[in-house]
Amino acid sequence: MTAFRWIEGSGEIVADGKRLEAVAHGPRPDMAPTIVMLHEGLGCVALWRDFPARLAEATGWGVFAYSRAGYGRSDPVALPRPLDYMSREARSSLPIALEAIGFEQGVLLGHSDGASIATIYAGERSDERVKGLVLMAPHLFTEEPGLASIAEARRAYETGDLKPRLAKYHADVDNAFRGWNGAWLDPGFKAWNIEDAVTRWRTPALVIQGADDQYGTLKQVRAIEALSPAPVESLILKDCRHSPQIDQPQATLDAVAAFCARVRGPPQ
Repeated sequence: MTAFRWIEGSGEIVADGKRLEAVAHGPRPDMAPTIVMLHEGLGCVALWRDFPARLAEATGWGVFAYSRAGYGRSDPVALPRPLDYMSREARSSLPIALEAIGFEQGVLLGHSDGASIATIYAGERSDERVKGLVLMAPHLFTEEPGLASIAEARRAYETGDLKPRLAKYHADVDNAFRGWNGAWLDPGFKAWNIEDAVTRWRTPALVIQGADDQYGTLKQVRAIEALSPAPVESLILKDCRHSPQIDQPQATLDAVAAFCARVRGPPQ
């Protein structure tokens, strides 16, 4: 592990021997709570666009985002990814990232795969520093409509314009895409399920889902509501697909800022 120098702008950390690109906004973790952002299965630091900076401004908190290995400008990973890759991220790389920034208290904010990683972390660790979870388009289990959309993404990558569009953001675009797509479309992945992690939560959560999400239905949200022993708030956004921060940025920003204000712990 290498300590992260909290300087407004870009930097890097090292986790499991991989160099990971990272970015920070707002005050350091010893000055204010921190929002740690975990991107989606095809995401990276750059694909958050201006959302991290806007979050820091809206909340007054620090915001830290990093690209997991295999994404963005971070080091690549060996393919194929293991089917439990999200659990491995939650158990290994995320704890290292938290230590690298000197995380003291705050919120884990995950989108899609990143929301699943946050779900697993909160269920497997009793980390009193984590005051809340923000889960955008979370996945607890596979659904046939979502898998069909992932298969369509493969066709768009192989025969359409998805590959050159993603190549603008990922140094090794095949590593990023095939690592995600190959795992989700592996026949063995249909049995993937992390509902049990939710039953062990001890921290409140805000769940944000687009009503038109092409990768997951409201069954994901309803499962979280039913299983969590901790409070859950749900926000279903109309005219919104898989990325609330892009399709409904202001509504998403307002909801996250209000949630952070509610869960903020006492000054340390």
